[in-house]
Amino acid sequence: MIVTLTLNPSLDRTIEVDRLVRGTMTRATSARLDPGGKGVNVSRALLANQVPSVAVVPVGGADGEQLVRLLEADGIPLRAVRVVGRTRSNVTIAEPDGVVTKLNEPGEPLSRKELDAVADAVLGETESASWVVTCGSLPPGVPDGIYAQMCEFFTQAGVQVAVDASGPALLAAVDAAPVLIKPNRDELAEAVGRPVDSVGDAVEAAQQLRERGAGSVLASLGADGAVLVEDGGVTIGEAPVAGARSTVGAGDALLAGFLAAGARGSEALAEGLAWGAAAVRLPASRMPRPQDIRRDIVHIHSRPDLGRSLIA
Repeated sequence: MIVTLTLNPSLDRTIEVDRLVRGTMTRATSARLDPGGKGVNVSRALLANQVPSVAVVPVGGADGEQLVRLLEADGIPLRAVRVVGRTRSNVTIAEPDGVVTKLNEPGEPLSRKELDAVADAVLGETESASWVVTCGSLPPGVPDGIYAQMCEFFTQAGVQVAVDASGPALLAAVDAAPVLIKPNRDELAEAVGRPVDSVGDAVEAAQQLRERGAGSVLASLGADGAVLVEDGGVTIGEAPVAGARSTVGAGDALLAGFLAAGARGSEALAEGLAWGAAAVRLPASRMPRPQDIRRDIVHIHSRPDLGRSLIA
């Protein structure tokens, strides 16, 4: 069983338009409301593929209650921790060519007491858990070191910890030696303080984060696939997608598939890539089900070209 923790969950409204033009009135062709947040998406993807998962989320206000209702309606096992602040709402505008414009609210602060309650809720689920996945942005005012503290806390409880975060929160978490981290290309570049313009750059950056404390690094590279750097070496793969509809949640689906397949080696990377590509072909932030996943499009490179430039 995999427990996910999302400290800054959201209601995600996705609006599809024929073309977005600033300063004009644009009519939507469709709209969809989904529960959001990286950890929430990981749980949704796992459960859609019959992998047991529990989502732990702080919720507050009317939007928090709606988030709970949406998750319960989807059959997501949930530990909702009631907090004072209001759960945020995000808006995604998607165009037919796959271009996505996102407007994300910052969320509201969590007190030390509320953070402790969230950690206790996660700990209450760890007896039967193989992983705790801590995900996403931090609400305003929450210390950058919170994921590092939680990593140490859950590791001491005997559970493997994966971290999907960015900026100072990611760097602090790396120092706490999580078993796995999953940065994207921009987060990887920010973490090492230099551009990631090639496959080799991504591998070098991942190795640097491993030297700092991370166990394995699964770096998502968008249309260029993903890089896995672990004790067994370097594995690189791609899953080309024709007719992309939305990239929202694709990295979360990648992580979910990787964990579901054992979180090690080329087979796990291939499964993660297949799940991530399936998410890109779906509208809004829908997570892929078994019938959406195509494993035949995945290519794992036994002799990767480290000098290959990444798509801008």
